[in-house]
Amino acid sequence: ITNDESVKVYLPSEKLKEGEVLEFDATAYDLLQTINVEWPCLSFDIIKDNLGENRTEFPLTLYFAAGTQADQAVNNKILFIKLSNLYKTSSQDDSDDGIEYDEVEEDPILRDSFIKHPFGIINRIRVAPHKSEILSVWGDDGSVRMFNASEQIKYIESSTKRAAPFNVKPLFTFSGHPCEGFAMDWSTVKQGRFASGDCSKQVYLWEPTEDGLWSICETPFVGHESSVEDLQWSPSEPNALASCSSDKTIKIWDARQKSRCAISVRAHQCDVNVISWNKLVSYLLVSGGDDGEFKVWDLRTFGAKALPIATFKWHTDAITSVEWHPCDESVLAVSGADDQISLWDLSLEEDYEVSSPEEQSKIPAQLLFVHQGQNHIKEAHWHPQVPGLLASTAASGINVFKTINI
Repeated sequence: ITNDESVKVYLPSEKLKEGEVLEFDATAYDLLQTINVEWPCLSFDIIKDNLGENRTEFPLTLYFAAGTQADQAVNNKILFIKLSNLYKTSSQDDSDDGIEYDEVEEDPILRDSFIKHPFGIINRIRVAPHKSEILSVWGDDGSVRMFNASEQIKYIESSTKRAAPFNVKPLFTFSGHPCEGFAMDWSTVKQGRFASGDCSKQVYLWEPTEDGLWSICETPFVGHESSVEDLQWSPSEPNALASCSSDKTIKIWDARQKSRCAISVRAHQCDVNVISWNKLVSYLLVSGGDDGEFKVWDLRTFGAKALPIATFKWHTDAITSVEWHPCDESVLAVSGADDQISLWDLSLEEDYEVSSPEEQSKIPAQLLFVHQGQNHIKEAHWHPQVPGLLASTAASGINVFKTINI
């Protein structure tokens, strides 16, 4: 909005002129909520619940786990959040679902619990796909820990006033990494299988044991020349693992052969920060780099000289998160250090009869939406049970939103 109150669409690549201000357009969202937390969270994950799949009706209920970045090691926590009574952001007298939103109680209800994490900052946190009460935590003290959060989840699910215990000991701790790290992932194909990677280039394989714990293979995966930034298990093959590194490569591993990778590609001209394996089309992988580029790869033609099937340079700073939509094979979310989350549909093509040459050069046809308003965005995740709903964490807090075009 300018001094004369005229309204125009803002592009993140443009600088605001004197007298211009940004205003949030609520009509662009079906839902938008902000969660303020005591300490910034570098990482979070969505906890799957028993409320059903493919939920589209409001109000919504959501569960999250997040790890803090507190001022002192002893103040860090694993947070568990239940957000309920989530109605549509836009108030309409005659809504599509027949609810008159001016007459309902629209204030969300937040219920939370925590586990103390006095070991230090939580670099990354991931919930086990087959057992949502089990979660893995990468700490900046160089250890990876497994926790059972069943009591915390039961507490936020119920209305009891009795708090869950917060001094919960880890189920399992692995201190074999030579330094801290960020990379880790659970296999969705083989229950309990897990991998963790550190900043000294090593990746370790975790195998579940009969007593509900894990056995760590003594020999790490050997091949990267620098910090392992992210890991992704194949959504269809139990032994296929992808890794990316600040050595500029993406590697595909066979878990049965750790001495060398199966495939290695120099993927970016800079650090490769994040990767995501498409759960619906298992030969598609997306990567994000320090230069703000993200690239889509076809693993059927993946090799030493492979080229991406698509490259996008929309973000103006490092890519911090990429994730394919869980139920739409061509849609993905990308977050960057430029305080943007961009949503894309790679199946779209430019309509040259409708768009002007200026629009074609500024806005890619595949770009669906740009979400802003958070500072130092770290991660964005699609909700696996609520189609089109995204959550994101940043230094300024957690956002939950659903746009009108997804």
